[in-house]
Amino acid sequence: MPKINIKQIPNYLTVLRLILIPIIFYLILTKHYTIAFILFSTANITDILDGYIARKYNLITDWGKLMDPLADKLTQISTISALIIKHIIPFWILAIITVKELLMITVAFTLYKKEIVTVHSKWYGKVATILFFIAIVFSLLSESFTEISGLIIYLFYIAIAMTLFSSVMYAKNIVCKDFE
Repeated sequence: MPKINIKQIPNYLTVLRLILIPIIFYLILTKHYTIAFILFSTANITDILDGYIARKYNLITDWGKLMDPLADKLTQISTISALIIKHIIPFWILAIITVKELLMITVAFTLYKKEIVTVHSKWYGKVATILFFIAIVFSLLSESFTEISGLIIYLFYIAIAMTLFSSVMYAKNIVCKDFE
């Protein structure tokens, strides 16, 4: 049996999140919303844990810097895609998120290639992620608790508004070169 490298625990948690993505997607498609909710929540808890452990014990790796945000976005986008396929939420939500993410990736890649700057996550990006988590959780729970189904679209409106705000703030920081 291979030996576990303690220094890689944050990366192992990221790998766990990547493994959970197709499972959560499948569970939603097969209408196992409660189990999907549990695994989606678990994936988000591992995201918090891996970041905390990596920073607290100085276990930050280049692989983790790349894969952690990728795992977050893949989890979010695949879960939202499954919810759209099941007609729980409308397609336009994914369209807005996809355009925003493609713009962020394009800008980040361009800046990285020019060695101009490294963009770190800010509070508004974290708040947007939390709001999407809440909206997705309510979407998953709405299949068991139908009385909350009318609330879902408003939760997504708030999450999208915060996402757009965070995009503007990141753009402002890039233009002003106001990086910490």
